[in-house]
Amino acid sequence: MTEGTLTISYQDSETKGRYVALIPGVEGEGELTVSKVSDVLIIADHTHVPASMRGRGVAIALAERLVADAREQGQRIVPLCPFVRSQALRHPDWADVIQT
Repeated sequence: MTEGTLTISYQDSETKGRYVALIPGVEGEGELTVSKVSDVLIIADHTHVPASMRGRGVAIALAERLVADAREQGQRIVPLCPFVRSQALRHPDWADVIQT
């Protein structure tokens, strides 16, 4: 089977959210989970990418989608997830949505 393009979807509940990354032809799914503190404040809890998807830019794509969505919705992100926190330090252009 030919590997396809990465797609990211968002699954929402009242207090939690989950970004899911899929690549057609590649087993597993990447995820980035969030907790909603309020309408304007969310916590990036955890990022996980299975071994089958590593080295393909999945984790950074998930983090970039989180940041883009937060900007669009006027939210701030508390980066408790070590990956999101490390990326926030590398991307000063995210400062408008990162709560330190």
